[in-house]
Amino acid sequence: MSIHPTAIVAEGAVIPESCTIGPYCTLGPNVFLGERCELVSHVVLDGHLTLGDDNRVFSFACLGISPQDLKYKGEPTRLVIGNKNDIREYVTISRGTVGGGGITRIGSNNLIMAYVHIGHDCVVGSHCILPNGSTLAGHVTVEDHATLSANAPVHQFCTIGRYAYIGGGTTITQDVLPYSLTSIERNNHAYGINKVGLERRGFTPDEIKQLRVAYKLLQASRLNTTDALAAIREKIASGEFGEKVAYLADFIAKSERGVIK
Repeated sequence: MSIHPTAIVAEGAVIPESCTIGPYCTLGPNVFLGERCELVSHVVLDGHLTLGDDNRVFSFACLGISPQDLKYKGEPTRLVIGNKNDIREYVTISRGTVGGGGITRIGSNNLIMAYVHIGHDCVVGSHCILPNGSTLAGHVTVEDHATLSANAPVHQFCTIGRYAYIGGGTTITQDVLPYSLTSIERNNHAYGINKVGLERRGFTPDEIKQLRVAYKLLQASRLNTTDALAAIREKIASGEFGEKVAYLADFIAKSERGVIK
């Protein structure tokens, strides 16, 4: 394996021969790396941390660090990261807390840009983009294919739905609807569906049309959320709406913080 002589690797760390550990990296005793991982330089891997295959971690990123939670008392909580993630400069990802289930989880094929913070007990899916300076407080869930923009803070216990797109600088304090465009430029409201993103991900014209109609019921029909959801459920039952809209309806029904409309 390639380990720079200035790197500090604690006894007990597991590093396959296919990995590259750059200058001044520090790896704790409970770190487990998958195949072909690259730590560019000055990377800190701490705590009970599992990193999957083919991840690249850039300079001054700190992964598996203790949670920024006054209730944390040194318990052996974990950070688990999947495969093929690019984790850029100065990213910080905390491990979990006992009260939040003990694990922070990151999926695969994500781009996590510079200065992103992912707090304790967060769950980030796969194929997500978290741009520079976006911040996830503790217990946040980001579902697959979601995209944040720069400097977008997300309040604790919020959920970002699949395929959602959040505009730059938008403060998120409630759940973000799947498939939606949500932006501070529209007074922190969802103002439509992420049509370009959905087309790029292979959604059919009919699926996009169904989502448009469902969103009109939610946003432009003068129905409250409960009545709009009931109207959407009726169209699902009749076969007019398919599984994509059914997921949207389930997301709204499960929301505990309420959704941004």
